[in-house]
Amino acid sequence: MPPSTTREQEVRLIFRYTILYVSDVTRSLAFYEHGFGLKPAMVHPSGDYAELATGSTKLAFSSRSLMKSLGKDPALPDPERPVFEIAFETDDVGAALERANAAGGETLQEVRVEAWGQTTAYVRDPDGYFVEVCSPIAKDS
Repeated sequence: MPPSTTREQEVRLIFRYTILYVSDVTRSLAFYEHGFGLKPAMVHPSGDYAELATGSTKLAFSSRSLMKSLGKDPALPDPERPVFEIAFETDDVGAALERANAAGGETLQEVRVEAWGQTTAYVRDPDGYFVEVCSPIAKDS
């Protein structure tokens, strides 16, 4: 549907953050740093919020206690019924899966080649979020 006003035409949106609600921000930072090689970009002095250096869209963490103090009631991830995943692309899915597990992850799916040619594996982070480790999808020639 086209914008209805000139003001709407001027609005520019940027996908800036994906924020995971976690029980322990420090633990989450350590897992993603040691498991995937990501570095903290910003850690609030309270320890209730942090961002990783992941490019223009940040992977961030907010403590559930902070969200509750803001009037929110964040649900816990349900490993039996996930509603989303985050994905990291690599040329060596097996090595990335090993590294994530050594940092405290739990394998949900071993390395496998999918019907579309992409290699994938899944790990659960310490809070129960699904993380895909995958190869680039081959481009058709």
